[in-house]
This record gives sequence, C-alpha cells and structure tokens, in this order.
Amino acid sequence: MAKHTTYIMSEDARTQAEFYIHAFGGELQSVMTHGEQMPDAKEELKDKVLNLSFVAAGVNFLMCDNFFGPVSYGNSLHLVMEFDTEAEAHEAFTKLSEGGQVNHPLERAFWGPLFGQIQDKFGVLWMITTATETN
Repeated sequence: MAKHTTYIMSEDARTQAEFYIHAFGGELQSVMTHGEQMPDAKEELKDKVLNLSFVAAGVNFLMCDNFFGPVSYGNSLHLVMEFDTEAEAHEAFTKLSEGGQVNHPLERAFWGPLFGQIQDKFGVLWMITTATETN
C-alpha cells in the first residue's frame, strides 16, 4: 500500500500555499528555509523555502521554492479535489479561479456530479468535482 502526497515546486511557496489555504480552507503546518536547515546555505537561498507543509480541505500538501530554475507546468497532470457538497465545490472553484483561467466551468457533468477545470494564477491545473451520488 502507498500513500500519495502532492509536492508542488513553486516560484514562491509561501504565497502559493496561502492562496490554496484561502481557496480551500485549511492551515499552514510548517515552513523550513534553507538558512534554518543548512548552515552553509548561500546567502541568496537562506530565506527560500526548503520544505513547506499545509493542509487544505483536509488534504496534505508539500511545497518548496524551486531554486534550480524557472517553474514550468505541463498539461499532463491535474490535481483533483472532490467535495462532498456542491456549495463547497462552488466556493473552492470561485476562490481558486481568482487570477487564473477557467478552462471548463463548474457545471453538472453527463456522469452526474459537478465538474470544472481551472489553471490557477500559479499555472497549476485543477479539476474540481463533487462526490458521485449513490442510489
């Protein structure tokens, strides 16, 4: 058995994590910088995030500042957030789309639940959905 954790490379992990906490609700768990963890860190890296942990909508996420070069996102990976209620899905979709691009509006899908796609202002692709109703 495995445990999946999303790890996001970021240009600014603190700001991006705050945005997701705002969109989904949650809290910052911990932040470690290069300067705190690596005594011989280069001056320009001392304040960069080495590891950041947060919980949003009950899901654990990890992040760090990518210091090897610019972050680039492709279209082959989407983060999916499934909500129990339509109200939760609409609220998260609205907040997550702030400054981003709605690729597919949040609406009832032919298979039943709400479904929508967003590329957020950081370039991350998301699918927002609601739980499938069972009869």
